[in-house]
Amino acid sequence: MQVIDLSKDNSVLNNFIREIRDVDIQKDSMRFRRNMERIGEVLAIELSKSLKYSRIQTRTPLGTADVNVIDEQIVIASILRAGLTLHNGVLSIFDKAQNAFVTAYRKYSTANDFDICVDYISSPDLTGKTLIIVDPMLATGSSMEMSYCALLQKGTPTNVHIISTIASKAAVEYLNNTMPQETKLWVAAIDNDINEHAYIVPGLGDAGDLAFGEKND
Repeated sequence: MQVIDLSKDNSVLNNFIREIRDVDIQKDSMRFRRNMERIGEVLAIELSKSLKYSRIQTRTPLGTADVNVIDEQIVIASILRAGLTLHNGVLSIFDKAQNAFVTAYRKYSTANDFDICVDYISSPDLTGKTLIIVDPMLATGSSMEMSYCALLQKGTPTNVHIISTIASKAAVEYLNNTMPQETKLWVAAIDNDINEHAYIVPGLGDAGDLAFGEKND
């Protein structure tokens, strides 16, 4: 798996990451959602540079112009519910993409023990297409792997990309061992640790709760 860690380069993306992490700024849920969308936009633009293009001729009011345009059928798949804001940012760049949605959630047996459950998929046929799986937080990587395996019920994509805001080193290593070798991970930051509750440290907290309000488990 190829890992593209955008935190290694200085860009405005770092401003958005700082704000979603900041314990005071992140309390503004509308700003949190917008920052997630902007992160999705930046990551999508970077990803777009790796896609295949075809040159087409476009007629203008004064003549014609040759333009390189994306020549891949894209499906954006989000892991509900936390992935929705990041999904919107990616979709605003790949505005002609098809869309898929998967539920992957933690079902706790004790305070620290849980299984990942996937019980809903809505997706077009993925055969021969470019699949972009969106999940803001990759803590262990297991929900991403299970979501990918579930999506394969809808066909085998030609190319697989993962877009994430923050990943742990453990998740990156796990996905490197479990996802197809050609997979590309586009991530805005990689943190060193996860705690006993399998939350990324320093991370940012629960992305779904920050975007949409606390849920009743």
